[in-house]
Amino acid sequence: MSGQVHMEKPVGHIVRELAVPASTGLLFNTLYNVVDTYFAGRQVGTAALSGITIAFPIYFIVTAVSGGLGSGTTALCSIALGKDDRTKFHHFAVGSLLLSLAAGVLLACMVPLLRFLMLLAGAEGQSLVEGLKYIDVIFFGAVFFCLNAVMNGFLNSQGDSRSYRNFLILGFFLNVLLDPLFVMGWGGLPRLGAVGVALSTVLIQASGSIYLAFRCIHSKNFDRLLFLKARASLRELGELLRQGVPAMLNIGTTALGIFVINYFILKLAPGSQTIAAYGAAMRVEQLALIPTMGLNTAALAICGQSFGAGRMDRIHKVVQHTLVWGVSMISIGGIIIYPLVSFLLGLFSSDKAVIAAGVQYLHIELFAFPTYVILGILVSALQGIKKPDFAVYIGLYRQICMPWFLFTILGRYMGISGVYVGIVVVNWSAVLIACLYYRSVISHLAGLQKS
Repeated sequence: MSGQVHMEKPVGHIVRELAVPASTGLLFNTLYNVVDTYFAGRQVGTAALSGITIAFPIYFIVTAVSGGLGSGTTALCSIALGKDDRTKFHHFAVGSLLLSLAAGVLLACMVPLLRFLMLLAGAEGQSLVEGLKYIDVIFFGAVFFCLNAVMNGFLNSQGDSRSYRNFLILGFFLNVLLDPLFVMGWGGLPRLGAVGVALSTVLIQASGSIYLAFRCIHSKNFDRLLFLKARASLRELGELLRQGVPAMLNIGTTALGIFVINYFILKLAPGSQTIAAYGAAMRVEQLALIPTMGLNTAALAICGQSFGAGRMDRIHKVVQHTLVWGVSMISIGGIIIYPLVSFLLGLFSSDKAVIAAGVQYLHIELFAFPTYVILGILVSALQGIKKPDFAVYIGLYRQICMPWFLFTILGRYMGISGVYVGIVVVNWSAVLIACLYYRSVISHLAGLQKS
């Protein structure tokens, strides 16, 4: 039985099959984060919201490692299915599980370093205390994040983005129940504050690991005998790391980018209010980007299978289709959100200074929204055709090198607005670089195929 996603289906149909469930799941994942932000900001206080915001780049270490392993699993399992090599498919599945377990243990061992990282990120006073309470628990439970990411990659490679969607929907409703239980001490439980926010997340991730394991075992290309016989050789582990590490570093540069932004915000606007506003505003950004995020999943899986099957013509069609849909949706989303910015920020904080600072950020940042869509799709497509390194280079440019240079100059003359304008300028220049690189790669592959 062939493991390929049906190559005869129209590109638009396959994109919708993968992107719509993925985007729906990410909607509930974002709403999940909204619930956490609400309880941190409204029920614990501004110090907790600012502490969790400062801890967010450190959280991204977990996200980077798990996301990189998941992307590598999706890419290589998709290519194996494109070649109809189910033995290799199962070898990669076993290898990714082993790597995820090892990564989870290593992340838990980092807990003693987290206080230093929080201080390095600019946390102090009560913000430091609350941020550490939160991030320590997250790192202790990191193994579940890693397992879930690789199992989702295994399922995505088979065209199944619904299972992870179902987990994220269930996780949202569990979070609505568990946050008040742990954060506020409902039902006679102790009031745990920021610890409760993190504990709820780890318990939900652990339950997701059980559900996703069940879905993997019952997936259409899973073969119990092949799985039990599969052995991850050093070569296959190396291939997984070759695909996964650049994705990790790309996500890691995002964490460093947030660290850079946090640094300049705290430098140009000291205190907890502006940094808390940035944390709340990021949730609004995520809400706007939700409809487009599933397109990255679709681009990676379909480009990977098309590359494995030698169908270079479909790769470019996938990229064109996802870009048109993505840019159109985010543009409409930006228009809808613009007049609602103040109201949306008010959901996370009653502090008028926090809301005003968030409005200032988002009214500028809206002009950068399309760049996140374009870069996400192009980076995903390039990873699907075994060009993962570009993500690292563009990440270093977009998140660290150019921001530090521009924020320093613009911040001197424009204050905090210079940071926000700098984000827009850097992102659009990164889009130009990404488009030029993608075109050169596709032209080269087309030339090889013709010859």
